[in-house]
Amino acid sequence: MARELIERSPRDEVAALVLPIIGRERRAGSRLEESAGLVEALGVKLAFAEQVHVRDPNPARLFGSGQLDALLQKMTSEHVTLLIVDGALTPVQQRNLETALRLKVVDRTGLILEIFGLRARTAEGRLQVEMARSLYERSRLVRTWTHLERQRGGFGFLGGPGETQLEADRRMLDKRIAGFRHDLDDVRRTRKLQREGRARRGAPVAALVGYTNSGKSTLFNRLTSSDVLAADMPFATLDPTAREIVAASGRKIALIDTVGFITDLPTHLIAAFRATLEEAMEADILVHVRDIAHPDTESQAEDVYGILEQISAETGLSRPPVIEVWNKIDILPAPARALLMTRAETHSPPVVMASALTGEGVETLLFEIENQVFRNRRLRTVTLRASDGRARAWLHKNCEVQSEAMAGDADLTLLAYMSDTDVARLMAFAPDARISDQAALTAGSDSA
Repeated sequence: MARELIERSPRDEVAALVLPIIGRERRAGSRLEESAGLVEALGVKLAFAEQVHVRDPNPARLFGSGQLDALLQKMTSEHVTLLIVDGALTPVQQRNLETALRLKVVDRTGLILEIFGLRARTAEGRLQVEMARSLYERSRLVRTWTHLERQRGGFGFLGGPGETQLEADRRMLDKRIAGFRHDLDDVRRTRKLQREGRARRGAPVAALVGYTNSGKSTLFNRLTSSDVLAADMPFATLDPTAREIVAASGRKIALIDTVGFITDLPTHLIAAFRATLEEAMEADILVHVRDIAHPDTESQAEDVYGILEQISAETGLSRPPVIEVWNKIDILPAPARALLMTRAETHSPPVVMASALTGEGVETLLFEIENQVFRNRRLRTVTLRASDGRARAWLHKNCEVQSEAMAGDADLTLLAYMSDTDVARLMAFAPDARISDQAALTAGSDSA
């Protein structure tokens, strides 16, 4: 079992949040507000949050000396004990800032990893977070100690000084990372077996994805009548949850709730959460839940699609087809809703406007999910061994069988409406089955 990552509460910390603006920032104001929410989610008292325009980034400390002096003066007056830089810091910049300001410094990646450590509830979730944090800490090892003490060490970014040497730290982290990789390989194998089990049961898979706090878990609960934690806070969901829903036709669909994405999602997390993210990439369809009432909904959508492409490159899996759910329409004024409805008619990918909170549009979403996962159903001829009762029962349970008849003494021929996914799932446990497209057979006989 993974060791608890957060060994003490960070609530005693008083933080300052600084967003370095380098060049043109497309949404600096909302980015700062979002990051302030992350700090509050961590349980740290936020003294102040501000933007700092960095015209010429200092490779040693990022900020100029005048900016550092102003920050130090303000942080001293506010009794700040922690500086959070809402951006990426190199290990050298982080070390030099800690030395110059005489307090702990955490960048955006460290902040998000700390929140993930607090949110992880299951052994698998803790394992993935520990893996991500070890990868991150491995990149932070720099020569910052004097004698046997150095400023950064241990396995909590808000923790105190460590007393191990650089090479000993590196060997220890390498050993831990190797162990995590082995354990996560076991997790991946388990999840693969679970996916194969769902395939044998004939349930296609729809995975909910989207920006953090877009309402995925609320929608998941609405669709499945579940009670998964759904809260107005970032990263309420870390561990994927699967439930079966029943479509209008009576066929079952597996629905998966996944971890939320965010701008500049750390690459360490994508690597460590690969076992979880594969659940989404191997789904039959992705349901992209968007907070359509958020002022930066378009930028958030771009971030989600960018991360999906990154996951595709990391896992080697192609991105499944997408349905967009424009969520939270209940808080929009009537003119804005009318404008969105007009946009939705011609939008690609297809859009369903809904409110997970009130249930508006949820039935339409169910129909659209069913249409998409069974979008290429067509009449096919299936030839089975007459003794293969399991495959025959599967077809009757999961497909629309039109007819069946004996073909000779040992074979059974069935006509059934099947999607490409149905074909793949049947062949997974009945490899001797022979399947052909009925339309192609008809065309061949007509030409003859």
